[in-house]
Amino acid sequence: MKIECEMTIDNVEKESGKRNCKVVYDDLLSSAGELGRYQWLLFFSTCPFFAFGVCVYYSQMFITEVSPNHWCWIPELSNMTDIQRRDLGVPKDANARFGYLHCEMYAVNWTDVLATKQKPDQNWTVIPCKYGWEFNKSEIPYPTVGSDFEWVCKKKNYQATAQAMFFVGSILGGLIIGWIADRFGRIPAIMCSCFVGSAGGFMSTFVRNFIEFTAARFVMGMSYDTCMILAYLLILEYIGPRYRTLLANMSFAIFYSLFVTALPWIALLCDHWKTISLVTSLPLTLGVLTKLFLPESPLWLISKGRVDEAIDQVQVIGRINRKNVDPELITKFKKSVKEVTHEEYQNLFEIFRRPILRKVFVLICLEYMCCTLVFDGLVRSIGQLDFDFFVSFSVISFTEFPSVLIVGFIVDYMGRRWLCTVFMAISGLFCVLILFANGALTVIFAIIARFAVNMSYNASIQWGPELLPTSVRGSGVATIHICGFIVSFLSPYIVYLKNYFHWLPLTVIGAIAGLGMMLPLALPETTMTVMPKTFEDVEELTRKQNLWKLPFMESRKANEMNAGINT
Repeated sequence: MKIECEMTIDNVEKESGKRNCKVVYDDLLSSAGELGRYQWLLFFSTCPFFAFGVCVYYSQMFITEVSPNHWCWIPELSNMTDIQRRDLGVPKDANARFGYLHCEMYAVNWTDVLATKQKPDQNWTVIPCKYGWEFNKSEIPYPTVGSDFEWVCKKKNYQATAQAMFFVGSILGGLIIGWIADRFGRIPAIMCSCFVGSAGGFMSTFVRNFIEFTAARFVMGMSYDTCMILAYLLILEYIGPRYRTLLANMSFAIFYSLFVTALPWIALLCDHWKTISLVTSLPLTLGVLTKLFLPESPLWLISKGRVDEAIDQVQVIGRINRKNVDPELITKFKKSVKEVTHEEYQNLFEIFRRPILRKVFVLICLEYMCCTLVFDGLVRSIGQLDFDFFVSFSVISFTEFPSVLIVGFIVDYMGRRWLCTVFMAISGLFCVLILFANGALTVIFAIIARFAVNMSYNASIQWGPELLPTSVRGSGVATIHICGFIVSFLSPYIVYLKNYFHWLPLTVIGAIAGLGMMLPLALPETTMTVMPKTFEDVEELTRKQNLWKLPFMESRKANEMNAGINT
């Protein structure tokens, strides 16, 4: 366990009268048990919040997706099968996807055509769809908002706009919920986020037009990320420093991947977009019970001067973990809390006054934005794959499980910089290769692309907390996430480019991955470094960086030096 004056708890006890040791919260927490019964109970209590996060983020795909295989509805041909209607009434086009036009139909006297058993004639008059559309139900077997409201042809941008409005809501929600979290506490913020998400989903069920739907999705977007991440970050404050990285990766690997893999099959069981909307939103109302099984953030309590409450929570941890928290350690902690330096009051704007920090912060934001765009773009491009939509989504989403676990084991070996660079390059390469594949091979390439960007995404998330000084770490990480929300606004429109050129969305996503491959090379490596406490610490860390520094090589050199000293 690390204490600010580099003394152990035993040293504190033995030399309490000789030195004035600064005890931080992590020291107090470690004395109550870094990973015991209490922490495991809290770890599993985050499970519902990962389900909430998955439902809020992904449900819109399953309630709006429109089968790309659609054609004009011709009521005069209603006695024929759907394929017969399409083959007779819709003009063929070898250059169009599926070999026929999606927005035009023949305008002829169908009574005469049926009476004389005529075949389609390319000289027949062609007009835009007049009576609506038919959809191939073998791809999306249930009614969606897109099929019910016919978001195709002239309305084909509606789905992208509705998704974009969701991310506009997430920007506003991040600011409002973030303010609530800082002003009133993490628990009230989580409760508000879950309530807003539930309200938005419930509203979506009863919409009658595009405007109402986008308004409902805007409201639901306000809960995106906060309903899951706040609970996740809160729990990490109760886990000892040595185990935080392990538990951080385990929670996403187990809970997040479990729910995102199961969601397509839940949608199929619901069999209607209104049912899906209810099933994925009403459970969020359980978030109002958060206070019954999640404790308040101890660091927030300390920041508000409620030190005794934070200490009481640590003592509860000690009792459940069957460990005694030394009273003298508590006394020293109280004294340390009062010794706040001026720098601890500085705000995020101080970063932009310092050229080195400004450059580092901007690069972190850009890298996170690239990872977000590639990740979100791949998620929303699944409908482009030449394979079953639901199977593809489920299989590709399951990559979360192995990728996040592997990150936990290799990120300290490769380092943040080279892991992001290598795996963003792999993701970009396979995004482009998808365009040259067919059938199951497109899914295999999509799995590799998604697997690689998952690795980069999880590594990039760690850069913010590890490169920002203590005084602005919270607001800085929040700002990085908001940058991700802002750029997510573009991802539906990137996918929408398929309506112009089928190959364009994945090409753009691959190019963004290429940019995300280069940005980490300009960022300092933070593996095996102490988290900076001051702005000067960050500047010193940045100046010392070497592009070809590899953590496993540094570790090997250190071991060889230690071996030489010992001999």
